[in-house]
Amino acid sequence: MGLEPDPKRLVFVGGLHRSGTTPFAKVLDGHPEVSGLLGTGVREDEGQHLQTVYPKAKVHGGSGRFAHRPEAHLTEASPLASPANAQSMLDAWVPFWDTSKRLLVEKSPPNLIMGRFLQAQFPGSGLIVVVRHPVAVALSNKKWRRLASTNPRKFQSLEQMVGHWLAAHRILAADAGHLDRLLVVHYERLIRSPEEELGRVQSFLGLEQPIDASRLSSSHGDPYAERWASYQSRWRPGGWQRRLIGSRHAEEIAGFGYDWADLSGFSRPAGPLGLTAAV
Repeated sequence: MGLEPDPKRLVFVGGLHRSGTTPFAKVLDGHPEVSGLLGTGVREDEGQHLQTVYPKAKVHGGSGRFAHRPEAHLTEASPLASPANAQSMLDAWVPFWDTSKRLLVEKSPPNLIMGRFLQAQFPGSGLIVVVRHPVAVALSNKKWRRLASTNPRKFQSLEQMVGHWLAAHRILAADAGHLDRLLVVHYERLIRSPEEELGRVQSFLGLEQPIDASRLSSSHGDPYAERWASYQSRWRPGGWQRRLIGSRHAEEIAGFGYDWADLSGFSRPAGPLGLTAAV
């Protein structure tokens, strides 16, 4: 017997924490042909928290750490890849989908580095990854952690978080050639040119109607550019981290289309590091 529901109906959304995956998934869920996981009772309605087949990102250190753990990078070679485990994952998600819809979306940050595993489990499924400037992700995570936790063991510097971003997207770039259905959505384009970027998503998913861009509020814009620019001052807290990030990571960040010093700048470079289109 085949898997139920049909794996070709599945769309996985991934991207590092604070990259914009949640507002993007909500916009998708608003489309009449699409259902996301709703009413789950778990954080951000993420499917990783419902299933019991693979460890959650938290087990591997959580946001800012999980991509450094080799065991978090699941591929088709994982011993966890099996038809029985695939059905177990679906059984955990199905109660929270509207299965009358054509496409069923599961969003979890670690899907970013699990595309090959998900493809092996669910042949014909699609993966959409949301990518955001590494410094903006680092600054947003620092703010979020101050609000969510005072545990000193969870402390990470901005430079360490940028290093984690690069590690995660390095894995994605290497995996891209193994994935049959991958689309990378850039957060910056999603906010500034939502109709254009969501048009790419519509085409990738084969949706008859456009995706409603009005659900992307301008409040989802990037508030961190001014703060990052202020760190140019030698005396400003964060100035040392800014210089360290520039000296260690400027070239690799540029390979992903970003200017380490300017959060407002973005270009799509050619080659695998660009991660620009469906593969």
